Amino acid sequence: MTQAIYQPVVAVTGATGVQGGATARALLSHGSRVRALTRNPSSAAAEELRRLGAEVAYADFDDRAGLDAALDGADALFAMSTPYVVDVDAELRQAFALLDAAAASDAVRHIVFTSAANADRGTGIPHFDSKYRVELRLRDLGIPWTVIAPGNFMDNYTGESTMSGLREGRFALPLPADMPLPFIPAADIGAFAALVLRHPEEFAGRRIDLASDRLTCAEIAEIFSGVCGRPIEFATVPFDQVDAHSSDLAAMFRYLTVKGMDVDVEGLRSDHPEVAWQTFADWAAARDWNLASPEARPRT
Repeated sequence: MTQAIYQPVVAVTGATGVQGGATARALLSHGSRVRALTRNPSSAAAEELRRLGAEVAYADFDDRAGLDAALDGADALFAMSTPYVVDVDAELRQAFALLDAAAASDAVRHIVFTSAANADRGTGIPHFDSKYRVELRLRDLGIPWTVIAPGNFMDNYTGESTMSGLREGRFALPLPADMPLPFIPAADIGAFAALVLRHPEEFAGRRIDLASDRLTCAEIAEIFSGVCGRPIEFATVPFDQVDAHSSDLAAMFRYLTVKGMDVDVEGLRSDHPEVAWQTFADWAAARDWNLASPEARPRT
């Protein structure tokens, strides 16, 4: 009788969100066993993951007993944190609680944490610096780890803020028009995270900045012109407008304007061709940019 090969269980935090959801779906597409962790196991997103074959488990970063139960028997963990639910202090508290629960587990043998590109360079950006503090805590756990650090999310440009500008014929950010920056869609983050989780021995102890394309804001406006079927011009937003909305985001855009963000896009494509890296044009062409609708949706 042929003995069944054990498939590791990967616990995925943020599984009903953007990055975690992309990671869970990528793992499931490879036949991996996924335990999707969420505060709302009855949500539509959780039901969809069940339909795709995931186990869905309750987990709240402020509930240590719940975290212990959710990680029981998990071989690996995809960990993420966010300052936007409450604030940076809450992000650190919750991320440390998750890592401590993983360290106390008898099963977790590899942790992949998603950070931010260049967050290890003393940026002074609050939500970058908080992620780097989580990285440092991760390294002290005594569990094999990998940090993946995405650049700018393409998916951020499907929301109403961007769409309202596109309806008026403009794409606006507080950045110079000619500054090239690295971009990546959530699907590529998930695909790379799944690659790391499926081959932990190859990636353990590494910190990898991620991006699938590099282009300027002016070039993005050109792409939007094509997919929207109307001229889109880039406009630079004054910093004081961003400051009024979020000092954290203002700090990020100031840093990007002065320092930029460095990711080896060509090296990633060469070293990991199994990831179907998308250009911004590829990603934009795959979406329905109906400017009369509340958001851009993937084409069906």
